[in-house]
Parts: sequence; structure tokens; C-alpha cells
Amino acid sequence: MRCAAVHGKNGQETREKDLVILQKKVAGLSEGALQRFVLRARKAVGLRTQVNVLVTSSVAVRSLNRQFRKQNKATDVLSFPSNPLSSESRARAKTKTAGDVAVSADIALENSIKLGHPLSQEVKILVLHGILHLAGFDHERDNGEMARKEAKLRRALRLPAALIERAQPDDLHSDMSLLPKPHQIQHRATAGRSAV
Repeated sequence: MRCAAVHGKNGQETREKDLVILQKKVAGLSEGALQRFVLRARKAVGLRTQVNVLVTSSVAVRSLNRQFRKQNKATDVLSFPSNPLSSESRARAKTKTAGDVAVSADIALENSIKLGHPLSQEVKILVLHGILHLAGFDHERDNGEMARKEAKLRRALRLPAALIERAQPDDLHSDMSLLPKPHQIQHRATAGRSAV
């Protein structure tokens, strides 16, 4: 597996890789396979630093959404960019991370059934969308730039319809004007999911 080089305390090179945690298992997708996809996707997007991905339950995503966005509802994907560092600080940082992406496996499953493609592909679509946000894209304010980029990358990565392409205008970010931080993105939120 390819990894980014990082220099440790003793000055020797160590290898860092994108961290992928499948807290909730996804049929047809191992942590290694998703890790390889994350590497391909972030390189295609132009991110040189690592991305951490958590695939978890709607309950866990709802908790993250409540904690960081004050929105008490589940959503399919959340992106959390790392705090920007100066180039000098970044050069000294031991780990270079673009940020974190959290995906609800439960909502991804609902989407995959509704859209007629495998759950593993739906998770990859959501991860790609989150990585684009980590790279600074914002479909709420970019006049379609992110949608075009996502469609192009989806084709290059052999994925079905991109998240923005398939969303109905009323479904996508209906309450985005309430966002406390523009980089923490919510998609087609669903309220009232019960705890498991």
C-alpha cells in the first residue's frame, strides 16, 4: 500500500497512510479496499495530505452532527477539514492530514437500494464527496464547480451518479443557511432516526 512519507522524532522516515475505519461493516468493501480508494480519490482531487474516513452508524453520525453542527439528525456524510496551518508549521508537523470524513453506512444502504447500485459504491461516492469538501470545494457557493468536478471524478473512478448530480434541489442542504461553519457539510439530513 502506498503511503505518504513523514519524518519521525529521530529524523528517520516513517510511512503514514490514510486511516480508514469500518466501524460498521459494508458488504463488498474491506478497510484495505476503501483505503486504496481513498488514496486514488484524494490524489485525483489533488490532496497531498492524508484523509481519515470513518464508516459508522446513523446514530454515530447523528451524534457527530449534534456535537459539531448543533443539528440533532443523521446525515449521509460529514466533512471536517483540519485547521489550516502556516507552511512553516505544516513542514514541521509530524502528520499531515487534510481532515476527516464520516459516512453513515445506514443511510448509504438506503441510498444504494433506492438508486439500484451496490452499497460499496455508495460509500465510495460519499467518501469522494467528502474529500472534495476537504479540498475546499463548496457546491453551495461555487456555481456548479464542485458538481462538475465530482461528475468528472466519478467517471474517472468508475462510480455511478455523483451525489450532487442525483440530488433534487429540495433534498440537498435544505438548511445550509443555518450552518455555523461552512466546511462542515450535511447532505439530505433525515430527522428522527432511532438509536440501535
